Amino acid sequence: MQIKRPYLVELITALALVLAPFVLPYLGFSPSTINRILIWGLFGIGFDILFGYTGLLSFGQSAFYGTGGMFAAYLLTQTGFSYVMAAIVLGAVVAGVIGYVIGLIALRRTGIYFAMITVAIAEVFFFVEFNPLSSFTGGENGLPGVPTPAFNLGFTVFEFNTDWKMYAFLAFWYFVGIAIALRIVRSPVGAILSAIRDNPLRAAALGHDIHAYKLTAFVVAAVYAGFAGGLLGVMQGFMPPEAFMFDTSGQVVMQTAIGGAGTLFGPLMGATVWLYLSDFFQNTLHLGATWKLVLGIVFVLLVCFLQRGIVGAIVDLYGLATDRKSIETAGSAVERPSFDPVAMEPMAPRHRGATRTPGWILQARGLTKRYGGIVANSDIDFSVDHGEIRGIIGPNGAGKTTFFKMLTCEIPPTSGRIAFDGRDVTGMGVCDVCQLGLTKSYQINQLFDGLTVRRNLTIAALGEARGKFRLDLFKTLRAVPGLEEQVERTAALVELTARLDRPVSELAYGEKRRLEIGLALATSPSLLLLDEPLAGMSPRERVETVKLLRSIARGRTMIIIDHDMDSLFELVGKVTVLQEGRVLVEGTPGEIKTNAQVQEAYLGGVHGEMA
Repeated sequence: MQIKRPYLVELITALALVLAPFVLPYLGFSPSTINRILIWGLFGIGFDILFGYTGLLSFGQSAFYGTGGMFAAYLLTQTGFSYVMAAIVLGAVVAGVIGYVIGLIALRRTGIYFAMITVAIAEVFFFVEFNPLSSFTGGENGLPGVPTPAFNLGFTVFEFNTDWKMYAFLAFWYFVGIAIALRIVRSPVGAILSAIRDNPLRAAALGHDIHAYKLTAFVVAAVYAGFAGGLLGVMQGFMPPEAFMFDTSGQVVMQTAIGGAGTLFGPLMGATVWLYLSDFFQNTLHLGATWKLVLGIVFVLLVCFLQRGIVGAIVDLYGLATDRKSIETAGSAVERPSFDPVAMEPMAPRHRGATRTPGWILQARGLTKRYGGIVANSDIDFSVDHGEIRGIIGPNGAGKTTFFKMLTCEIPPTSGRIAFDGRDVTGMGVCDVCQLGLTKSYQINQLFDGLTVRRNLTIAALGEARGKFRLDLFKTLRAVPGLEEQVERTAALVELTARLDRPVSELAYGEKRRLEIGLALATSPSLLLLDEPLAGMSPRERVETVKLLRSIARGRTMIIIDHDMDSLFELVGKVTVLQEGRVLVEGTPGEIKTNAQVQEAYLGGVHGEMA
C-alpha cells in the first residue's frame, strides 16, 4: 500500500504525546506510570522491528536493556562523566556492538533454536551482572545516584527534575524513536525485513542476503533496548539490576503481543494496558502476589480474541472500512494496466558484469547428487545457449526438481561443476547466483502471502536494483531509481496491474501462478528457470499462461520443466529428457515425439500420446 500522507502518522503521534498528560491522569494514570509506559514503548519499538517485522522471536532483550542502562549509569555515577545524553547514547552504542557480536552467533540458527539461544544469553548476562561484574554494576543493589538530564541554554538551565518535566524529556525521545523506526520500516530495508518474516527462503532466492538483514534488525533492536535502558536509569535516578532479569524480556514480548506485533505502536499500547492493570490489581484491588496470575489470564484472553493485538485490530477495522469504500467506487474507477502486456516489449535481461561467453550461458559437467545411498542425479552433462528456450521432461522421480535446485544453487552437488555466463558458480548460494542473473520460479508457489502484490514485486525488484545487501535504512522506496517502473512493467507483463494493491491471499490460483513467474521476472534475469509453471491450472489458465510465457520468452534464455508436453513443445526449441537421474536423450520437440527410447521409457511405449 502506498502512503499518500507519509507524515500523517508522525503528526498524530506528536499530537497524542502533547495531549497525554492532560488526558491520562483523568483515567487513573499517575505521572510515574506514564513515564514508565514511554520507556517500555521505546524498548518495544526495537523488539517489534526484530519480531513483528522480521519474524525473529528473541527472549534476550533484557541483556541489551540492562547493558545500555548500566553502562550509562556507570559513566554518570562512577567516572565523573557529567553529560547525561552522551552517556545514554554511548550506552546504546555499546548495546548495539554487543548485539552485533551476539547476533553473529545466535542467527546461525532459526526458529525455536534461535529463541533458546537468546534465553541462554539473557541468563548469562544476568549472572555476569550479579557476580563477576558486581563491583561495576552494584550487583543486587544496582547503581544509585544517576543524575537527571539538564540543558544549559546560556540564559537559563532547564532541568528535568519533576515527573511532568521528565515526561516531556521522555516523550521527545519516544517521538524520535518512533520517527526513526517508521523511516526504517518504510525503507527498502524494511520491505526486505517483511519479506524475511513471510518467506525467508524466497527472499534469499530473489537475491537478498537474509543473514545480513537479520543481523541488522538484531542490532537495531539492541540499540533501542540500550537507549531505553539508559532512560530508565535517568528517570528513576537509579539503575536497577532487575533490568537484566529474564522477566524483563518476557514482559516486552507480552506487551508487544497485547498491543500488536508488526505495528510499532503495539508495544506502547501493550505497555499501557500492562502497567495500568498491574497498578490497578496491586494498588486498587490489593491482590498481592496473585496479580500476576490475574494479569496472565487477561493476557491469554486478549491474545485469543485479538490475535493481531489491539493496534492490529484497529488497523484491520480501518482496512475493512477503506476496502469497502474502494469496492463501492470500483465501478467508476477501475485500474487499467499502464502497459499492454501483449504488445509490450519485455524487460531486457541485465548482465551484471560477467564476461559473456559466446555459445552457452549455462553449462553443467558431471553433475551428481547423492542422498546417502540414493542417487537423485548421476553424471549429468547439460548446456543451454544464449537465447535458447529449453524444455526438460521426465517421469515422476526422474530427478528434475533436484537437478533444477542444483542449477540455481539451492542445494550443492555431490560432485560436478556448474558454470553460468562465464563464471564457475559451483558452491555459490542462491542469493549470489540470483545477483548474477540466474533466477527460478517454483513449482509450489513461494510468495509473500501476508503482503500485497505490489510489495511482492517490489521486494523482487529491489534485489536487482540494490544488490544483495545495502544499509539504506532512511531511504524511501520511491527514491530507488527505476523501482516503480520495474514493478509496473512486471505487473503489466503478468497481467496483474489491476491487482497491485490487493493482498496475495486474495488472488485466484492462476493469478498466484502468474505472480510467481512475475517475482522471478522482476529480478531481470538473463536466465529464467520455470519449474512446472502450468501445474494445477485449468485449461483456460493454461492457454493464458502459455501466451504469457511466449511473451516473456522474446530475447530471453529460459529452461522450463512441465508435464504438459503439448504446451511445452509449443514453447521450446530443444528438449532434454531425464530418466532415473540421468539424461536419456536430447533433441527438438519433433525428434522427441518420435524417439523410441522416450516412448518406451517415458510413456511406456504409447506412441499416440506424443504424436
